[in-house]
Amino acid sequence: MKIIYGNKFIEVKECTSFYSRLKGFMFKKDINYSLLFNRCNSIHTFFMRENIDVIMCDSNNTIIKYYRNLGKNKIIWPQKKVRKVFETPSNYFNINIGERMIIE
Repeated sequence: MKIIYGNKFIEVKECTSFYSRLKGFMFKKDINYSLLFNRCNSIHTFFMRENIDVIMCDSNNTIIKYYRNLGKNKIIWPQKKVRKVFETPSNYFNINIGERMIIE
């Protein structure tokens, strides 16, 4: 699976188990892929080694919230209308709120 946005794309790994959803990018270095959290509207960045971008979308993959270069030990509290969260390497995409991401 991959995210396509603008003229760029990146591989996506879906986090489906409790452990994968809890761990996310914790303790990872040199992040070169994205994570998808379905049925999710909040995240934390505890124990992260690198900053990430967080893209929060509705069920149609329309971008509702975007957090660029989010550092470690942060919490994004539950957001209304958000159904999916993507974590990507920091500054990978140039995101605009209201646009739609393509997932293949």
